[in-house]
Amino acid sequence: MIERLVPEGVARAEAFDDVLPRLPDPRELALLRGRPERVVRQFAAARACAHRCLDALGAPPGPLLRTADGGPAWPAGVVGSVTHCAGYRGAVAARAEVWAALGVDAEPALPLPPGVLGLVASGRERRMVARLTAERPGIPWDRLLFSAKEAVYKAWHPATRRWIGTRAVEVTFTAGGLLTAAVRPDRTPPPGARHRWREGSPASGVTGTWESGGVAARYSGRWCAEDGLLVTAVAVPATAPHPEPPAGVRGPGPRWAARLSA
Repeated sequence: MIERLVPEGVARAEAFDDVLPRLPDPRELALLRGRPERVVRQFAAARACAHRCLDALGAPPGPLLRTADGGPAWPAGVVGSVTHCAGYRGAVAARAEVWAALGVDAEPALPLPPGVLGLVASGRERRMVARLTAERPGIPWDRLLFSAKEAVYKAWHPATRRWIGTRAVEVTFTAGGLLTAAVRPDRTPPPGARHRWREGSPASGVTGTWESGGVAARYSGRWCAEDGLLVTAVAVPATAPHPEPPAGVRGPGPRWAARLSA
């Protein structure tokens, strides 16, 4: 699936089970000490995909640990993204001089729980979801929207070290498999107004510094729905403008919350 979603020059790997091509690095497994075996196996399989990407790029061997924010600590000069959900593990990586940022996300092809779409989507996005659902009812467009926002955030956060809310990412789909997104940080609500709509949601973040109403970054990518899975990916060329992190700004980890499918 993933090979249809990322451009040339981006290494990609995916797996649909937890069969490992090699034993995981114990330093990576130590990141999940005490977690359930199911979580550890998914994590190890996703990390194995990431290592396949790094091998394809000729990166030196070594563990793929975590940054202080909780995301994968890619080797110097490499950007990438990792995802896993029930039935799918995947990763993408590229040389930073070619691609400035990457984001990939996988979700089960199931509708969002009742009431969640209203928390994560703008009015325009809800209308888009309703229209696309009428045109192609076999795709859970609400969950696909959430997946696209996750993919964008995975590209945004490592580059900016800045937390944003789901409504700060405005997504547009085409029925043919393309997506575009604009990040508007001013749409992130203040900490006291945020909805903790699922377990693990961050309770605080950094308020805006960009001009109110402005678009801080734009993304383009692709999506696919196949075999009970939804996968979205975005890629930012190194020549494209991308926001720099404000001085001294650090936010929570690279995901909005624990997976809906957990």
